[in-house]
Amino acid sequence: MVGGISISNVEKRFTNPQGETITALSGIDLQIRAGSFVSLIGPSGCGKSTLLRLIAGLIHPDSGAVSLDGDRITKPGSDRGFMFQEHTLFPWLNIYENVAFGLRARGIYRERAKDVHEIIELVELSGFEKYYPHQLSGGMCQRASLARALVGRPKVLLLDEPLGALDAFTRMNMQDEILRIWSESNMTMVMVTHDVDEAIYLSDQIVVMTPRPGRVTKIVDVGFSRPRARSSEDFLHCRGKVLQLLDFGGTVQEPDYYL
Repeated sequence: MVGGISISNVEKRFTNPQGETITALSGIDLQIRAGSFVSLIGPSGCGKSTLLRLIAGLIHPDSGAVSLDGDRITKPGSDRGFMFQEHTLFPWLNIYENVAFGLRARGIYRERAKDVHEIIELVELSGFEKYYPHQLSGGMCQRASLARALVGRPKVLLLDEPLGALDAFTRMNMQDEILRIWSESNMTMVMVTHDVDEAIYLSDQIVVMTPRPGRVTKIVDVGFSRPRARSSEDFLHCRGKVLQLLDFGGTVQEPDYYL
């Protein structure tokens, strides 16, 4: 299986408008195994999205290294798909053209055209190919964005709060869609989220980060099987553990037994 990510002693600094140097990430060591689903969680400004962009190759570390399957990441690549919080569909293109855009840009549309239809079907947008973004709901636009990120069949899908702008019910439906696609594709998924329940529902591991400069506080193994009931004792106990690490949860009491 491919899609293993290695992050070794990474530091990333930025210069603010006043000319001051801001350390966004410091001493990040993280191994993400191929085919796993990992969530990054922590307070705003702790460097979660910065870490995601380092994996994408959109920015570069000031020290340390980020690698994919042993190869150092130095630039963006088709082996990594990216899905943002707000959909980034081109309003002048219909859904089919939006999904096909990346393949056309890479000059491989002719031999991969069938992939566009397959991915549109996978995200359950068949019949909406000729619709434009303004004609669809927010959830459907996010499905189209997901299709565009998946059509290149990347090893890794990076998700930067992809469901944050959706209403609660649409968000839960999209969580199930992402989980279904992940389980069918075996690709590695790394997601930034502020939603503890979302992280537990989706992830194999949750990476808890400190306030800036961002460091890894702890990696929580979720450890119980899917599908996950949000009201189960395992779920609530894991929730309490993560909230405690984020300094929001008080003391977690270990149960005397598990059902």
